[in-house]
Amino acid sequence: MPIRRLLQDRKLRADEIEILTLAFHDALRSLSLIDRRDDPLADLVARKVIEIGAIGVRDPAEISKMAIKQLGLFPE
Repeated sequence: MPIRRLLQDRKLRADEIEILTLAFHDALRSLSLIDRRDDPLADLVARKVIEIGAIGVRDPAEISKMAIKQLGLFPE
């Protein structure tokens, strides 16, 4: 899964990793995407979720919504 791979070298607490993972899965679900390591779109979503989490947003639903909006993607 792209998010775990991207988070493994970051110094984050377990609760922060959980928030970002939930946000990532919520965004994928909203976009009808499958969590696959070789999917460049899933990787892009993971990177955006991490970027938003880094600015201090802590609500997984809000992170997901912001990531989708900032990437210019729209759920089906």
